[in-house]
Parts: sequence; C-alpha cells; structure tokens
Amino acid sequence: MALAYLASFILDATSGIIHPACYAYIGAFLPLVFAFIYLYTCTVIRGFGAAAALNGFILVLFLIAGEADLTYIIAIVVLTALAEIIRKACGYDTLKGVRWSFIPFAFSFFAYAGHWWTDTEGSLAAALEEMPAGYDQLMVPVINNIPALIVALVLTIPVAILAMRLAERVLKTPAAELR
Repeated sequence: MALAYLASFILDATSGIIHPACYAYIGAFLPLVFAFIYLYTCTVIRGFGAAAALNGFILVLFLIAGEADLTYIIAIVVLTALAEIIRKACGYDTLKGVRWSFIPFAFSFFAYAGHWWTDTEGSLAAALEEMPAGYDQLMVPVINNIPALIVALVLTIPVAILAMRLAERVLKTPAAELR
C-alpha cells in the first residue's frame, strides 16, 4: 500500500505540468484515492502506525530525494500525529477510528504543496530551473489566490468524509473487519 500511496503522490505532484492550479489545489480531491489506501492499511495495521507507515515512507523517500523542506516535515509530522492520536482515541480496530483519523491524513498532499505559500521565492526560483519558461508567472496568481486555497482546504473535509464512505462500500470485506 505504501507503493500505491507513493505512486499517487508522484502522479498528483506531476499534475502541475497541466497548470500550477492543478498542483496547488489537487489536494482537495486526493482523499478520493487516499481513502482506499488508508482504509486497507488500517485493517492490516490494527494498532499504532497506519498513518505513520504511509506518511513516514513518503517522508523518508522525500528526504532522500531532497524534496522535503522544513514546512513539509513539520506539517506531515503534525498531520500524522493527529491521525494516530485520533485513531487511538476512537479505537484502533473501529471504523469510527479510521473515519475520524482519515480527516487529518487527507491533508497530507497539502503538506507537500505548502512550500508554495511558505517559501514563495524559493518555489518560483525552482520553477525557473525545472519548468518551461513562463511557468513561474503562471504560479504567481495561483499562489496569491488565498481565497481559493482556503476553499480547497475546507473542501478537503467533506471530500475526505465522502471518500472514506465510498472506500468502505468498495472494500466491504476489509471494512467489515473493523467494528
């Protein structure tokens, strides 16, 4: 499941090739993919560690690849800790625990994309090096559109709830293992 999670992260990160707005806001819709991975992982790891295993795997790989800045490290650790604490409080082997803990976990991609807002100059400089000419100028209005970012962040919560319900219906057998 960690490899599927990595693949979804990489595919989502490359969505910026289409337009910077795709990269900036795709995190609101990623729970539709992440829910399946997270639910299944929670049925395999019945105690502490489902969120930690998935986000920890990504964090280690991103550290090795030089893709993990301080913003990402802090945000992913906080989101992972919240998911693990909520899951423990609600019960590791309960569907309620998986559902509620998935909400902070669903924001994991925003932790990665957050550097656009916390290190805008560095992000624009990286775009000059890595992307086609003019891409940095496409990024500026996306970064400056704080209302759209707020809408994307708020939208992530109902999408996460809906995604987990969908994952429960599709993955009936693993979901039935939880009480």
